[in-house]
Amino acid sequence: MYKIFPGFHLVQAHHDRKRSRRLDPQRWLKKSLQVMLVAGVTLTLWNMNPDAFGINGLTVIQQRVIAIFAFAMLMWVMEVVASWATSVGIMGLMLLFCTDSGLAPMVNPDVVGPVLSYKAVMACFADPVVMLFIGGFSLAIAASKVGLDAQRAKILLRPFGTRSEMVLLGFLLITGVFSMFVSNTATAAMMLTFLTPVFKQLPPEGKGRIGMALAIPVAANIGGMATPIGTPPNAIALKYLNDPDGLNMQLGFGEWMAFMLPLTLVLLLLGWWILKTLFPFTQKTVSLEIEGEMKDGIHTKIVIVTFIVTVVMWIFEKQTGINSYTVALIPFVVFSLTGVITRYDLEEINWSVIWMVAGGFALGYGLNASGLAANAVESIPFGQWNPLLILVVSGLICYTLSNFISNSATAALLMPILAVVCTGMGDTLQAIGGTPTVLIGIAIAASSAMVLPISTPPNALAFSTNLVKQEDMVKVGLIMGVISLCLGYTMLYLLGQAQMI
Repeated sequence: MYKIFPGFHLVQAHHDRKRSRRLDPQRWLKKSLQVMLVAGVTLTLWNMNPDAFGINGLTVIQQRVIAIFAFAMLMWVMEVVASWATSVGIMGLMLLFCTDSGLAPMVNPDVVGPVLSYKAVMACFADPVVMLFIGGFSLAIAASKVGLDAQRAKILLRPFGTRSEMVLLGFLLITGVFSMFVSNTATAAMMLTFLTPVFKQLPPEGKGRIGMALAIPVAANIGGMATPIGTPPNAIALKYLNDPDGLNMQLGFGEWMAFMLPLTLVLLLLGWWILKTLFPFTQKTVSLEIEGEMKDGIHTKIVIVTFIVTVVMWIFEKQTGINSYTVALIPFVVFSLTGVITRYDLEEINWSVIWMVAGGFALGYGLNASGLAANAVESIPFGQWNPLLILVVSGLICYTLSNFISNSATAALLMPILAVVCTGMGDTLQAIGGTPTVLIGIAIAASSAMVLPISTPPNALAFSTNLVKQEDMVKVGLIMGVISLCLGYTMLYLLGQAQMI
């Protein structure tokens, strides 16, 4: 993955280190114990007396969905296997034991209650949100193939001059902009490669190099907030907010950017001030050279025009009447028909993210289609819960988990639960701005988690430069995380009160 992006060697080295740790014999004992724990909890919930759950009218299928949900939670939190592999397991378990195409003795509706549709479970892999990701991936792949990414970096960084602090600001802003449309991992790898000659110019005894290295993960993590395709938690939130059978808010690509882009820019500027204050430059100027040229030819022109048209149509989807999911397929269609993207380039699509997201959607489908969500709303007095407590606790849980496991897995785990809770709370949530405050807040909390090298791939890539100590990353990550959570939730609360979302 990411073979065509500048800086691929950094990504490859990161994955090689993770693979070597997984093969460590001492980890096998830990993994074996984790597998036994997951199996024990899952089978216990699967076979418990239904009355023990305290949910009225609980069917066998609904009980199995609860067990599968627990399986997903434990597998994702403990990272027994890769996150995407857990998602595949979720869909497999649902298909075999909960659908009309499952094992015949296990899915007799007269015994287990109404079953799920196997077509609907499989359709989670072709959900409109997945199409949104495929469109984003195709734009990123095409831009890299024709050298548009390096050319954009050159042009956009030029106005920042040679002052060290301004170069730092340039890298922060450009990394943030790139990560709005390109994978955070690919963006971080590319920008760290561009920074390599800058690192060589700065004195080893100065702190400026640390600030430069940390600027990339900070900007990549924060920048992803600005668009629905910037990071998977955004798209997962959009899925539940726009679900025709749920909230049906019809929140568009442009509307998301209208309130998230200003927040992102403010956070990037605050990040710049924090980094240049904590890690001041002893050398006041640096020269910047970025290798790579944009290719000349018809493919380059096609990519540029298609990129512009796609972004404009995303922003003005209300005016055109074409939703962002359909627009996302335009670049994929154009690039495929014109030969910009070949069958070999399809290997560069981040299929692991797509499986990860699809598994989360399958969980949400299971909760709703089985009737479990409706039963839970009727049986549990969500309406008596304190809305502010729900908001704060859900954000802190998401932020904490996202620092240790995939932010996509965290969002996929929490969104279905919170969608049920918010539905049950009804009008009481208006005190904090409504359901969007909670669900979009989860997306913000997930992107705000950047404390440890393991928190996000961009953090790991920056740490691999050997310029950053873990205590430096923790310090910056905590400061940026707290600021991001406070500003983000305040913004959502005010927008919700003004009924602007």
